[in-house]
Amino acid sequence: MILGLRTFIAHVPEEHLADAREWYARFAGVRPYFDQPFYVGFNVGGFELGLHPGEPGPGGVLAYWGTPDIRAELARVTNLGAVLIEDVQDVGEGILVATVADPFGNEIGLIQNPHFDPKAVR
Repeated sequence: MILGLRTFIAHVPEEHLADAREWYARFAGVRPYFDQPFYVGFNVGGFELGLHPGEPGPGGVLAYWGTPDIRAELARVTNLGAVLIEDVQDVGEGILVATVADPFGNEIGLIQNPHFDPKAVR
């Protein structure tokens, strides 16, 4: 049984780990709870955002981070240095998605889903 998104790991070159830690602290709005040279971990609304030293890239997985206002969030993260990959689009029934790349080459999805009630998740 799948329980839902638990962890998002972004790979960043080892020499940029400190920069990534600061960028993701601004992105997530929280400081890391775990900060070591081999891994930096953030608790973002009960989910793990991890930074792992290694080669970045889009890979084959795209995690979507929820937001109540996708256009405002897209503007905020691009002002932080994220690069727009795919602008906001309605994928049906009022669900809006967009994709950006962090400054280290990892793709991040943003989603505004009016049908998702986070209080209903256990």
